[in-house]
Amino acid sequence: MKIGLVCPYNIFRGGGVQECVLALQKELAHRGHDAYIIAPRPREYPDKIPQHILLIGGAADFKSPFHTTAQMSVSVNTDALEATLDARNFDILHFHEPWVPILSRQILSRSKAKNIATFHAKLPDTIMSRTIERVITPYTRSILKYLDEFTAVSDAGAEYIRSLTTHEVQIVPNGVDLQNYALTQHDGKPHVLYIGRLEKRKGVKYLLSAFAELQKRLPNVQLTLAGDGPDKEKLMELANNLRLQHVTFMGYVTDKQKHELLRKATVFCSPALYGESFGIVLLEAMATGLPLVAGANAGYSSVMKEKGQLSLVNPKHTDEFARKLQLLLTDTDIRNLWCSWAKDYVQQFSYPHIVDQYEAIYKSVLA
Repeated sequence: MKIGLVCPYNIFRGGGVQECVLALQKELAHRGHDAYIIAPRPREYPDKIPQHILLIGGAADFKSPFHTTAQMSVSVNTDALEATLDARNFDILHFHEPWVPILSRQILSRSKAKNIATFHAKLPDTIMSRTIERVITPYTRSILKYLDEFTAVSDAGAEYIRSLTTHEVQIVPNGVDLQNYALTQHDGKPHVLYIGRLEKRKGVKYLLSAFAELQKRLPNVQLTLAGDGPDKEKLMELANNLRLQHVTFMGYVTDKQKHELLRKATVFCSPALYGESFGIVLLEAMATGLPLVAGANAGYSSVMKEKGQLSLVNPKHTDEFARKLQLLLTDTDIRNLWCSWAKDYVQQFSYPHIVDQYEAIYKSVLA
């Protein structure tokens, strides 16, 4: 099959959607499909662009009302777009977050392929998000007529689109490349690791507060914060005001550095408050054999089932948060039980299993 994977974000900048699209392309190509990624051209990009990445239009930074940032499509050269579609003659165009302006809409209106949609995002249940929904809904409705099949990464991710259509929305979860993650080899020192954006919805300030309580019980515990974002300076100031010891702000890290950090940590922590529809980073921790503590938002709760529920916490409840970190840092029996469960549970999210599901959808819609 000739397959185009459409990503509205800067494909060269880390993010859950980008990681998913890159992994799908790799596995589809491995299976012999002509698989390409179609994405906007960012202002800064590598000198050598892989042949399977097709850049169309431009991208710019965008800050949402939910205090999150992304670099997304802002312009499209329609002549170049039409030339690309004619030259590639795709059988399947698979749109990730098709409601994000403007690349997907421009491609959909010109597509001669079968069009598959995957919805990733979960809007928080706030007055602001309901206002945003009213603004984006007319635009989203305008693309529905072009779509042949609907998928979402979780029920949380499907919630918005299910409110707009009676069409079945199939759940195909995000995945993880298990072969990329070597098992953890921490040195026995208590070490908490966070990897992600430093922005409000990620709840990092609550992690710092819980860490202040944790240090009263475990004076030698370390905390590493890997990632960048608009709240970095405020969080560094908060850590200073709380007089925290052994806290390291690493800034942006490469994939290689991320894997090394996961291997050496004792507990992974992602205290996101909202806006998470799934949680690829949780799968990455599990793939490394690393116990985790996670915010009990809708997306993370859809992943952390069975014994994984032990990991969920309300980040705003500081004492409970600190106790859960301490439990997974120090209780060997609980750690071993959790890790044994996670080793088996994470297998279902390997990308070969995920691509099996998408391939079945592709073949069904073509038939």
